[in-house]
Amino acid sequence: MNYNLLAALLIIIDQITKWNIVQNFELYQEKVIVPGFFSLFYIQNEGAAWGIFQGKMVFFYLVTLIVVGYLVYMFQQEKNKTKLVGISFALILSGAIGNFIDRLLNGYVVDMFRLDFINFPIFNVADVCLTVGVVLMLIHVLFFEKEEKL
Repeated sequence: MNYNLLAALLIIIDQITKWNIVQNFELYQEKVIVPGFFSLFYIQNEGAAWGIFQGKMVFFYLVTLIVVGYLVYMFQQEKNKTKLVGISFALILSGAIGNFIDRLLNGYVVDMFRLDFINFPIFNVADVCLTVGVVLMLIHVLFFEKEEKL
C-alpha cells in the first residue's frame, strides 16, 4: 500500500469538504442530517478541541511544524513495519497537515460535523483522521509491538 498516496488523498478530501462547507453555508448555519444525532454546522475554530488556546496561532504553527517534521521522519522510518503502523502514520500526518493548511490560509480551522446527542466539539475530516490514526497507533503499541530487550 502506498501510504504517502493515502495521506495525500485524505488531505484532498479534508480540503474539499471544508471548501464545500465554506461555499455552501453561512457561518453558524446548521443543516440537520439525522435529527437528534448528526448535523452539519459551520464554525471557524481559532483554537483546538473545545476551543482551547483560542487565537494562539503562533503556538499552533510551531507545534504543527515540529509534529509534522517528526511524523514525516518517523513515517519514513516505520511505515513498512506493519500495515497498521503505515495507515496510522498516514492518518495522523494527513490530519495534522489538513488543519495546518487551514491555519496558514485562514487563521482558523473550518469545522462542520456536529454530534447532536452528546456535548462534543464540532470537528472535520482532519480531526477524524488524527483521532483514528492515534487510536490505531495505540492499538499497535499496546497489542502488537514486541517489547524491545535491553
